[in-house]
Amino acid sequence: MNTNRLSATIAKALNDQMTKEAHASQIYLSYAAWADSQGYGGTANFLFRHAQEERNHMMKILEYILKRGAEVKVTAIPAPFKNPTSLNNCFEKVYEHEVDNTNSIYKVVKLSLSEGDWATWNFMQWFVKEQIEEETLAMNLLDKIKIAGGEKIENNTLYSLDRDLEKTPDDATSAEDVTADKP
Repeated sequence: MNTNRLSATIAKALNDQMTKEAHASQIYLSYAAWADSQGYGGTANFLFRHAQEERNHMMKILEYILKRGAEVKVTAIPAPFKNPTSLNNCFEKVYEHEVDNTNSIYKVVKLSLSEGDWATWNFMQWFVKEQIEEETLAMNLLDKIKIAGGEKIENNTLYSLDRDLEKTPDDATSAEDVTADKP
């Protein structure tokens, strides 16, 4: 008896997204190693945590595919992008990657909507919310770096920023969670 509840197109889209999340993990891992080699231990810690978070996203999708009775297809991932040239460039690349990942997630959501696959549409809403947080976090970090001087940031400021990143939470407050009492 066939217990697969995913169409071939949805299964492919989810497998592709799973691979994209694995690639994201490798990108964060690569940037973390770069940051550590540059002496930015706090930044490296922050990026290593995000590498693990992206791997967790990959596992969520893998598990969902299995629970819906479809086949998981683990494929090769591309090599991470070139190392950043600066801390500012690192977080620009992080932001660009998160926007690209958001667009990919939106494609899966749109496909599930067009096929009337409400289970997948519902499952993907978690990822939509997560991407809002990821993009917000990256934008907030870019704003801090911009205020501190962007590419012209001074070493003592870099030091402070690096120490702050070590303790920076891994998520950002979502707009839907904000109230007048808790902006």
